[in-house]
Amino acid sequence: MFDAGRIRDADNAFDERCDPPVAPGAKKPALIVLHQENSNPGHIGQWFVRNGHRLDIRKPRFGDALPATLEHHCAAVIFGGPMSANDKDDFIVRETEWISVPLAEKKPFLGVCLGAQMLTNLLGGRVAFHPREDVEVGYYPLRATEAGKDVGGFPDHVYQWHREGCALARSMRLLATSDGAFPNQAFAYGSAIGVQFHPEITYAQVLRWTGNNRGRLDMKGAKEREDHIAGHIAHARQVQAWLDQFLSRFVAGAFVA
Repeated sequence: MFDAGRIRDADNAFDERCDPPVAPGAKKPALIVLHQENSNPGHIGQWFVRNGHRLDIRKPRFGDALPATLEHHCAAVIFGGPMSANDKDDFIVRETEWISVPLAEKKPFLGVCLGAQMLTNLLGGRVAFHPREDVEVGYYPLRATEAGKDVGGFPDHVYQWHREGCALARSMRLLATSDGAFPNQAFAYGSAIGVQFHPEITYAQVLRWTGNNRGRLDMKGAKEREDHIAGHIAHARQVQAWLDQFLSRFVAGAFVA
């Protein structure tokens, strides 16, 4: 279980500057945490911009600080990356501990893939490889649990790109599952929601990820590149429609328990 007090005590862990208040009538920006030099937040970032929220993009891996409070932000999203939530790199440790900030302040937090796994580790769950070394890379079926139906359900296929999965802490609520290698696909705790899949994925990102990471496509359980493209054509519209509704409710605080 996380310790909300510990996050405040870490010397120089986060950005202690006071961000200027948002101008009257303006919407608060969204805090976006990325992990590669050329990463972008895809459809999630586009939704925030389209709905009047500036993107405050931070990359702690490359030296950016994280804010000590989310008072001046509408929400925070930590995205995925090629690293593991179990790595001991300083930025992994800092980001994981920082999730205590939105939890303590009851501000909307969304963890996507790596971000969801960081949330799991913070809360005392476990992140690990599949015992048979299976992966999920491509589009796979998904179904909502009863708890997930209460928060609006989920699309029936989603894009996956991961080798590790989450064993949830008892305090976490399972929102979506699957019959595949990693059954814990979406989960919640307090003001935080984690999703193992990538609802932000764009067609250009599918082409880039599958074109630049051919080794991932050779792993056990991964889909062929053609299946990624066909899956995106078949399922992306439903995922985006779900994402629009989900983010509207997420930013409004509808999922804060």
